[in-house]
Amino acid sequence: MDNMNPMNREMKKQQLRRQIVSDHGRGGSYPGPFDEEDEEGEEEREGQRQGTRLKRWGIVALVVLVLTAAVSGGTFYWKRYHQYTEYSISWEQDLFAEGEGAAQTESTFVGYLDFGENIIRYTKDGASYIDARGKTVWVQTYEMRSPIAAVNGDYAVVADQQGTAIYIFDKNGCQGVATALLPILKVSVSGKGVAAAILEDPRSNYIAWFRKDGAALDITVKVKLSGDGYPIDISLSPDGTQILCSYMYMNNGMLDCRVVFYNFSEVGKNTGPTRIVGGFDEPFAGGIVPRVHFLDDVYSFACSDKGLTFFSSKNLTSPEILRQVMVESDILSLFYSSGYVGMILANAEGEYPYRMEIYRPTGDLVLKKEFDFRYRHVAMSGERVLLWDESSFKAYNLFGTEVFTASFEDGVDKVTLGRHPNSFIVTGPQKMREITLQR
Repeated sequence: MDNMNPMNREMKKQQLRRQIVSDHGRGGSYPGPFDEEDEEGEEEREGQRQGTRLKRWGIVALVVLVLTAAVSGGTFYWKRYHQYTEYSISWEQDLFAEGEGAAQTESTFVGYLDFGENIIRYTKDGASYIDARGKTVWVQTYEMRSPIAAVNGDYAVVADQQGTAIYIFDKNGCQGVATALLPILKVSVSGKGVAAAILEDPRSNYIAWFRKDGAALDITVKVKLSGDGYPIDISLSPDGTQILCSYMYMNNGMLDCRVVFYNFSEVGKNTGPTRIVGGFDEPFAGGIVPRVHFLDDVYSFACSDKGLTFFSSKNLTSPEILRQVMVESDILSLFYSSGYVGMILANAEGEYPYRMEIYRPTGDLVLKKEFDFRYRHVAMSGERVLLWDESSFKAYNLFGTEVFTASFEDGVDKVTLGRHPNSFIVTGPQKMREITLQR
């Protein structure tokens, strides 16, 4: 019996081992510590798989980021430095093909105004509105000895300097004709069609207002030459409630200039009968201010022989100077749009004979650029500076890059932006065409 018990125990052990191996082979599991080790291994493998997926997504994100930065950098570089060398003609129009009569006949004087996306062409015989495809929308004939013109938003005005006629236009044509009682010196118009004119009298000058239908408004500012001075320039704000004027006056036997703000809204009533809400003498002492202009209802500027002065009318009862830009060189040209003010200076000490400087309405500098193109005209159109002479023009961007240059055998009278960012409308004595720049 003693010999049999050990054998029986050994046989039972062998049967148990075979059963365990058989159960595991059929998908069974080991008891005890074998379950814990298997679970830990599976968690480790799942962590490795998640780490691999995260690495792949990280690589994809990095590639996308690099590509986006490359595209953005390429676009920035293109806009800043790219120069076009060729162009195609999108359309061409003969300015005299539509039988426009006196408004388009040959004249010793031809003037152009940017009017929205289109232009007004005016002469001594009349004015015409030409759209962005060179089609004449309307024609207004008149007779003037010395036409002057101004634009503000949806309205334009053409007046006879030293005459008495004032024509007020919108994009549909002439809305009214005003007749001044005294010879006209300067004229301005608001974005709502109200016109203002400086009228000349031997002892006193007047600032008179007219509605868009030509009727006189019961608003007049009398300026005594012996006291207030001689008005040089005038500008109406787009809403028509503010007026900016520059005066020349005698101060201890010397000529001085001042800039005056008037307000004809309800706010201005509290300032007294003169409606003066601001006046600046000291910044313009000893100089002359031939140009003042409202860029919008808040920002305005004055150009003197000493430089540019930028104003803010955020406080309607007390306009303030934001910045003065003083220059020592001669100011050869002034140009501006609603968003920028620029001047071209004689560049006596530089490598090139000319230098342009462009500022925002707040007086912040945008660009300084020297150049040697002997231009005759300059304009700001969109974010392009356009310079042209009798037969060619150049376009600069606000980074100072010369974007394009071209010459035209039939001459150049006016250049402005076309219907697309890379197109220009070039108007000559006989033809008008839109060109599209080629890469």
